Amino acid sequence: MPNSPTATPRSLPTPPPDMVAERLTHLDTGGHAHMVAVEAKPETHRTATAEAIVKLGPAALAAVRAGTPKGDALQVARLAGIQAAKRTAELIPLCHPLRLTHVAVQAQVDDAAGVVRISARVEAIDRTGVEMEALVAASVAALALYDMIKAIDRAASIERVVVVEKTGGRSGHVRPHG
Repeated sequence: MPNSPTATPRSLPTPPPDMVAERLTHLDTGGHAHMVAVEAKPETHRTATAEAIVKLGPAALAAVRAGTPKGDALQVARLAGIQAAKRTAELIPLCHPLRLTHVAVQAQVDDAAGVVRISARVEAIDRTGVEMEALVAASVAALALYDMIKAIDRAASIERVVVVEKTGGRSGHVRPHG
């Protein structure tokens, strides 16, 4: 039985060598997950900004502006995002613990689009990038906002979470979606 607790785990196919060597840095040459060694990389100033979009109905947008029964939804989301950035290595198994130097999370209501735009910017002086910290911050801020308004808007949804900009390290300044 494939799903029984005594089933023998299946081996995954080994990815092609070019995929392992050039793109999927968290896979070793045998195709097994591992934490990337970064001791030889120089410490540089690194930044990343991620954005999450939370789609809300008119009643939820009004409650976000006026205050929900649970409190200031945008402030709770902001604080949740900041806390999450600091805990990324505990949540994502192969992320390095980083010495973050700054985390800023902002949430703006866009009534015309019916969304709250959450932006998370993370900075560090370290040997590896902070994209995951920015993504986790934006994601958790969006989840916290959802938690604050779910009783008002059961159709609320988190539409997307993306890295919008990163700087530092070998790849320099990158705007993947712009």
